[in-house]
Amino acid sequence: MDGIVIINKPKGCTSHDIVYKVKRMFNEKVGHTGTLDPMAEGVLPILVGKGTLVSKYLINHDKVYKVRLKLGIKTDTADSEGNIIEEKLVDNHLLNEEYIIKVLQCFIGRQEQIPPIYSAIKVNGKKLYEYARKGQDVEIKPRQIEIYDMKLINYSKEDREIQFQVFCGKGTYIRSLCEDVAKKFNTVGYMKELQRIQVGEFKIENSITIKELEQKLSDLDFINEKLISIEKLFKMYPKIELNNNKLRHFLNGVRITQKYDNGIYNIYTENKKFVGIGIVEDNLLKRDIVI
Repeated sequence: MDGIVIINKPKGCTSHDIVYKVKRMFNEKVGHTGTLDPMAEGVLPILVGKGTLVSKYLINHDKVYKVRLKLGIKTDTADSEGNIIEEKLVDNHLLNEEYIIKVLQCFIGRQEQIPPIYSAIKVNGKKLYEYARKGQDVEIKPRQIEIYDMKLINYSKEDREIQFQVFCGKGTYIRSLCEDVAKKFNTVGYMKELQRIQVGEFKIENSITIKELEQKLSDLDFINEKLISIEKLFKMYPKIELNNNKLRHFLNGVRITQKYDNGIYNIYTENKKFVGIGIVEDNLLKRDIVI
């Protein structure tokens, strides 16, 4: 089995847990394109077999999240799993649709964001959460992020909660975003719930649970339907057909003269059989991924 399967990760398990379970099912090399916090749920693309070779093309994908923000309480981890370190009043007069939408829209665009202390970013060779667990101070430098859109889903004055959707680029920390949104309401807050509903072109409606995968493992039609092949993943790129002589050179890693524009190409045999992905640079075709 080679390709990608979109898993709907449940709360309470790590991305590594999912990788381990899928690896055990398929007995293949397995990886993922980016972790999802244990408390979060939703889209987790899992790379199977030679699908792991395409990870470099998937790590910078944009993402869409559904978020529930709890106002009035701050935790040390900026989410519901942390310890409460501060409580502050919430002005219910600010919790109205017009003002909430105005606040959310002010975060759209390129900006600097300070990552949470409980994160895997390394500073001086140590992960930030290692400093946090030891109670050590460390300078956290802001990072450039981009938020393309934010939409209000619902809100509750009684529960002091705001539910919204975020469409953002790589490196965006939703926990930090929640704290920053809370500041606009002159209070504190934390990320109560998080669901990732899209990663690049991978959507929640096309995902399956790990339990479904286990139950349908012997159903080859189901597996083939849910497994996104490398050929299908790169279907938007143009094709190059190679004769047997050029194909042999290509498979052996020899650069072949091909007068095509620079870019990524799907490589096929003379008989229209997909063999992998190649890259053209300065009229030379080189092998990138071979299945």
